[in-house]
Amino acid sequence: MSEVLIVDDDHNFRETLRELLSDAGYQTLVATNAEEAITLLQTTTPELTLCDWKMPGGGGEQFLKSLQSEGLLTTMPVIILTAHGTGPNAIQAMQLGAYDFITKPLDIDLALATVARAIRHMELQREVEVLRQQRFRDRFLEDMTTSEEGLKPQLIGNSPAWIEVFKNIGRVAATDVGVLLLGESGTGKEVVARAIHQNSARSRRTFIILNCAALPPELLESELFGHERGAFTGAIAQKRGKFEAADGGTIFLDEIGELPLSLQPKLLRVLQEHTFERVGGTVSIHTDVRVIAATNRPLEDDVEQKTFRADLFYRLNAFTVRLPPLRERQSDILPLAEYFLARYAQRNQIASTGLAADAIMALHNYSFPGNVRELEHLIERAAVRAGGRAITAEQIQEELTKEKSSSPAVFDIQTAMGMPFHEAVASWERHLIEQALMASQGNKSDAARRLGIHRRLLYEKLAGLGIK
Repeated sequence: MSEVLIVDDDHNFRETLRELLSDAGYQTLVATNAEEAITLLQTTTPELTLCDWKMPGGGGEQFLKSLQSEGLLTTMPVIILTAHGTGPNAIQAMQLGAYDFITKPLDIDLALATVARAIRHMELQREVEVLRQQRFRDRFLEDMTTSEEGLKPQLIGNSPAWIEVFKNIGRVAATDVGVLLLGESGTGKEVVARAIHQNSARSRRTFIILNCAALPPELLESELFGHERGAFTGAIAQKRGKFEAADGGTIFLDEIGELPLSLQPKLLRVLQEHTFERVGGTVSIHTDVRVIAATNRPLEDDVEQKTFRADLFYRLNAFTVRLPPLRERQSDILPLAEYFLARYAQRNQIASTGLAADAIMALHNYSFPGNVRELEHLIERAAVRAGGRAITAEQIQEELTKEKSSSPAVFDIQTAMGMPFHEAVASWERHLIEQALMASQGNKSDAARRLGIHRRLLYEKLAGLGIK
């Protein structure tokens, strides 16, 4: 029968948890703080510890550091239980070697399942310990610290789905593994990429961002790898590319699915061999760069359609972090809205107002297809409309109505019949393109795929029709 140590200063919670574990077939030990637990571990060896994060006399941070210094985290997993389920706490706990991070009030089924999984994990690890000789899972870099104040403006939310993102950041940040961020537009992929960099050994070096969809293919290669003087018309001087500038740091390649097929082998070479040549150059340049890529589209489909190399996909996909859409993290809507409102007030040097109860209800009843980015813009526009007073549901609804009214108009066949032929055709093309762009949330490659045309032809149509 497995033995579980419970470390919590709340007597009622501790006893309730003890009864639940006993009913589930576990033996239990209890301690009221980290110091007492560490003393207890000198005479007993439980299979697992459930530890509160904040306690008088020493909390989860002190406990994890003590176990880490003794090298005990490889033989006894620690699950952090806390009512302070902030992102920075989750990141720090995972980097200190915690097995998992669960917020209070507990989901009993989730907690028991996590306990069972942790114990089974340790059983399997012991079976192969002679072969692996592995040190503890998640090494914490003592010289790399991130203050809560530094993270709050970027990573806001305590919902279970968002806490999973924090835990994944904690797991991967201290490594040098490439990361692929998956999520809809507006879910915060750049923010998460920056958080991974800030919590890594590269945090004191450069963090460079490049949107692969923001430049035409002929300029993207030069932007990534640089060019030599005279390499092409207009190349009047040598230019360093992003990979050269990011040496020692991290480069974030947003919308990696937009990378032209012709450039994919060169990116693959950088990932595998850490070398490249500038456009028009012959000298190989070495670079030590961590690559974090992001996409809002299913790259597996692109691999099947031969528009994205399979070897590059598997290289980028070393560790995947899925960012949930805002509709899957409803409890984060209000904290995010309040943060955007406070930031708006600070930037404009005005007193921060607030959200009326009916405005909060209106926000929670909306699905936010544009995710966090849409919420940010909606709050700022509503704050302008409120004129320094509390934002009400009326202002929220006005902004939502404004969003809907800006959608592409339905194509009217009767009106088109009265137009000259070429104007009717142009109107129909505009309608199809606008609908495709809206369905793909502005992703031009995805829109071109939906329309069944080449991306370059779509660019020409956008320019010819004057569509921004």
